[in-house]
Amino acid sequence: MAGPLQSIERAAAILRLLAGGSRRLGLGEVAASLGLAKGTAHGILRTLQHVDFVEQDPTTGKYQLGAALLHLGSSYLDVNDLRSRSINWADALAARSGETVRLGTPLEGQVLIVHHVFRPDDSLQTLDVGALLPLHASALGKVLLAFGASPVEAAVAAGLEAYTRHTLVDPGDLDRALVEVREQGWGAEVQEMSMGEAAVAAPIRGHGGLVVGAIGVSGPVERICDSRSRPHAAMVTLLREAARVISRDLGAARW
Repeated sequence: MAGPLQSIERAAAILRLLAGGSRRLGLGEVAASLGLAKGTAHGILRTLQHVDFVEQDPTTGKYQLGAALLHLGSSYLDVNDLRSRSINWADALAARSGETVRLGTPLEGQVLIVHHVFRPDDSLQTLDVGALLPLHASALGKVLLAFGASPVEAAVAAGLEAYTRHTLVDPGDLDRALVEVREQGWGAEVQEMSMGEAAVAAPIRGHGGLVVGAIGVSGPVERICDSRSRPHAAMVTLLREAARVISRDLGAARW
């Protein structure tokens, strides 16, 4: 049984490597990171790809976690558990940022809002819990797409609807935006879903580093962004700190 067991251990190591990274990895990168021969790594990746645990980008040839494995991870983490472990930190984030905070998970090609903290002022606001947001036009959705919690191909196939003149409706533009999200570790949308509104979001990870949801801050564009329409660095820092704490509480060891 030594051979089969070793193969399982190597496959698990590859999955952990892909789960812990912020971007897709090439064959050479996977092999070098784990000290494997390229042929060995390629064989394992092909097997994982066959069962949809790993996906390969047809353009770059690089690998990321597949939809089947991500579905298992999402099933393992109950939405109510995600919400209950996030409530206190979401409340604190709203208080510190002065803006609306929402927690989202993927559901049938959209973003399901499972928790919503009102902006801490006296303005009239509507509870968004249970609402569905588009993946490509929301900061929460971009994070879920970028880190593989929801498949990009399905979102593109369903059609990238334009909500404003700023919405990303070209698949190439969306793909470039998702690359940026993976590289920087957070995502944003500026007037892409509603004129005058902006949002930033960061991934929430569970056991094994799988992204199981996203937390975001949203509000008027002039409060979320600077004069160049870039999210304020202080806002992003507060957001990422909250995401890291929630992820640690959910068992993401690297966060």
